[in-house]
Amino acid sequence: MCGITALLLADHNLMASPELHEGLGMLQHRGQDAAGIVTCGNKGRLYQIKGNGMVRDVFDQPKLEQLIGSMGVGHVRYPTAGSSSTSEAQPFYVNSPYGIVFAHNGNLVNADELRAFMDQDAHRHINTDSDSELLLNIFADNLQKTGKVRINEEDIFTAIKGIYDVCHGGYACVAMIAGFGIIGFRDPHGIRPIGFAKRQSPKGTDYMFASESVVCDGCSFSDFEDLKPGEAVIVNKNSTVTRRQLVPNASFSPCIFEYVYFSRPDSIIDGISVYKCRLAMGEALADQVLKKMGPDHDIDVIIPVPDTSRVAALQTAYKLDITYREGFIKNRYIGRTFIMPGQAMRKKTVRRKFNAMSLEFAGKNVLIVDDSIVRGTTSKEIVQMARDAGAKKVYLASCAPAIRYPNVYGIDMPSPHELVAYNKNEDDIAIALGADKVIFQNLEGLVASCEKFNPSITKWDASVFDGKYVTGKVDEAYLAHLENLRADGKKGKFEDLQSPETLGLVNFNLQLK
Repeated sequence: MCGITALLLADHNLMASPELHEGLGMLQHRGQDAAGIVTCGNKGRLYQIKGNGMVRDVFDQPKLEQLIGSMGVGHVRYPTAGSSSTSEAQPFYVNSPYGIVFAHNGNLVNADELRAFMDQDAHRHINTDSDSELLLNIFADNLQKTGKVRINEEDIFTAIKGIYDVCHGGYACVAMIAGFGIIGFRDPHGIRPIGFAKRQSPKGTDYMFASESVVCDGCSFSDFEDLKPGEAVIVNKNSTVTRRQLVPNASFSPCIFEYVYFSRPDSIIDGISVYKCRLAMGEALADQVLKKMGPDHDIDVIIPVPDTSRVAALQTAYKLDITYREGFIKNRYIGRTFIMPGQAMRKKTVRRKFNAMSLEFAGKNVLIVDDSIVRGTTSKEIVQMARDAGAKKVYLASCAPAIRYPNVYGIDMPSPHELVAYNKNEDDIAIALGADKVIFQNLEGLVASCEKFNPSITKWDASVFDGKYVTGKVDEAYLAHLENLRADGKKGKFEDLQSPETLGLVNFNLQLK
């Protein structure tokens, strides 16, 4: 899972880097492994800073001042394909044709097939295991076929249509062509989110693409619009916008897990307020609690696992008329454990991240509410922390259904064997987590919680819950291959073999002068 943004300023004397940096900070929850910005200045010259670490680690004021130019692309990364090496930090760049910068959020399910095509037919060298480099080179190869000295919007739309024809999976992309403008496009199923907004300035209209609306809000952009599935939007250097639906009969199936966990509550994605959606999840979860435990339950207090589940837990407590308390205090300087690489790192981090206050647990029957239960790393530690703090009984409720299937569209759930609910019923899961009882939302309730705010969406990517993959091309052989590449145990061994001299697509600090 990653965060992407692109910015074009109407005043070519201004620098895009400060707002790109600010935008990446607002997308930090989507990726904490690496961050990068590439800008374009006069005469199409490109300037880059990127590297491993949080946004605050990669950038400082002197580095931002080196990023010259009024348009640029930014990216925060959590690796789901490839490795965590610095060479795979984005945005990526190819000089031919035209100088293209590219950033991507998602995952391709036919990457091996595309790599073979790049090698045998397009004769393009793919230097990393990143899907983003594949997408960039397919885009570049399609543009190369024009044979033109200078391209136009029609050529770019044709090149993107070529991506849709051969690339299967979930992806949202931003690109920049040196001296031309910025581009955003979304996969034909609209699985991964992206939208754009505008802002009036003295010299004209500025435009910004971003994974979530909160970035545009924070930078004072307005009129945020989600890109439709299979749609591409081009903003040239003169702030002229051209947009086209390149897959007219696209089957819209956005990822429902964006609303459960990934997106910020103050974002609006595909016309749905994430905050309102989580309130509705809390109400639906209250119904499940009553169904599983009855009206004569013995719950004394409801406590959320900070931060994502707070909104839902508050509404669950309200509907059940049970006291709501903040029992876990969070260290805000430790990142999201789910998107940390490696199970050992996640487990070690949980107790550093949370502290249980005994005065809220001692002698009480506690219902702990979490947004979801994935590997169970956090949940098991949380339950034990509640018991250590003196809780009599510990019940655990999830706003999402049990996750029993791997994700193939950009969320790091590659191995079903790493999922605590795999091949287990609720009683088995409760035993595994050390809880007295585990309660899951059902899929119908989760879908209804989202769909009620945008009834035009009638199909969702809920593959982690139901094992149905909307793009096709996902079979048992592919899932086994994916598990072999990306499971936690394999990932660490693979990265240990990476050479520290692996060549990135550009130098760490590229200044073409």
